Amino acid sequence: MKGFKFKKDHPEKEKLMSQGKGNEKESLFDLLIHDLTSPLSIVATTADNLLHKSERYGPLTDQQKRMVDRISRNIHKAQKLLQEMIEILRSEEGIFQKDFFSIEETLRESLLDALEITHPHAAEKFCQSKSQEEFQNLLHTHHISIEMTGRYCQSPFCHDQKKVQQILRNLLSNALKYRREKMGVMISGETDLLVSVEDDGIGIPAEEQDAIFKRFVRLNDKKAPHIQGLGLGLTGIKTLIKAMGGEIVLQSQEGVGTRFIVRIPPIRP
Repeated sequence: MKGFKFKKDHPEKEKLMSQGKGNEKESLFDLLIHDLTSPLSIVATTADNLLHKSERYGPLTDQQKRMVDRISRNIHKAQKLLQEMIEILRSEEGIFQKDFFSIEETLRESLLDALEITHPHAAEKFCQSKSQEEFQNLLHTHHISIEMTGRYCQSPFCHDQKKVQQILRNLLSNALKYRREKMGVMISGETDLLVSVEDDGIGIPAEEQDAIFKRFVRLNDKKAPHIQGLGLGLTGIKTLIKAMGGEIVLQSQEGVGTRFIVRIPPIRP
């Protein structure tokens, strides 16, 4: 697949360059790609080798396996976070990969990623499901509903798949973290892709709704102290969606739940 870049410079880039900050942004990009990607990859490969190549590196005790597996899982989480940061930087520069891909398959991968973050034991069961019927039964058991209508039930969507998957993963993991019991996902649209993700969680007070897309702002921090996070997810997806020419809308009522509605226009073939 060939890379795709909007001809018109992103206004944020023009602003940074006019202020003499372009080099600082390039340095950050280089730091993320070169200085962090390589050592994380080496650590991840080493941990995986210790777990899966005992004939070469020697056997591990059960306790050692659990510890190395924990290291491996967290390294892979760090790699995903790093990749998300890189994708945000690329979107701010107007750089998009032009892909044709299945929304259904991308949604499934995003759900598995989100479950791995929030409910790793459930994620393992989903990954081991051998049929669509078994997968649907697991969705029902875990109170997750998915409804797909419109063009993209059958036709591929044209855009940057990594960025779409990042948006879905963050919306889903957010809903899974804050729900009381249920989460619902609706996919529709004939031209633009429309995504709705809702939960039955504690909701967001009206006076706090304008602030949730700001960096380091947590949803209902005092009411949900057990939920961990830096508050970067919603900031990141709003940046991506805006750069993609789309929009994100919040609907929430305190004590009832929250719904995020996203619209993403396709890249024209």
